[in-house]
Amino acid sequence: MRSFDDARRAADRFAQQRGLSTGEIMQFSDGYYAELLDPHGRGATEILIDPTSGFVRLEMGPAMMWNTTYGMMATTPQSSLSSVSPDQALRIADRWLAQNFPGLHAADPTAFPGYYTLHTLRGDQVVGMMSVNTQTAAVWYHTWHGQFVAMQEAPAVSSTPG
Repeated sequence: MRSFDDARRAADRFAQQRGLSTGEIMQFSDGYYAELLDPHGRGATEILIDPTSGFVRLEMGPAMMWNTTYGMMATTPQSSLSSVSPDQALRIADRWLAQNFPGLHAADPTAFPGYYTLHTLRGDQVVGMMSVNTQTAAVWYHTWHGQFVAMQEAPAVSSTPG
């Protein structure tokens, strides 16, 4: 993996095998992270891309354990209704960060089945990620990424009239 383009190609191959598409990609010192989106453009799950081999795997943590559709704990749709809103997830994350990482705050909650993932920031600079469970409000800080390097938003989808 030499570039975001390499990481996106690897993520796209993984996503397409599952009927998904690639959203945002982030580069960290320990590898690449990508959001996978469902056919409606909603957060489906999260993956990690090894920077040396290009191997793609489901992200450890919330994507495996809390994801009620694509994770190891998949449930029926009626049991995955969210009781924590995006605004509540942001407040929960900020409260947790104030106690555990003073000086950081959360932003940009992205909904995935069963949880939200948020960017953690120092000022206006992304430094990491964390997740909040939609049922229990439990917090999971993503310690495995290393230092944040850069981010690439999902490519814009053109909608040309037919």
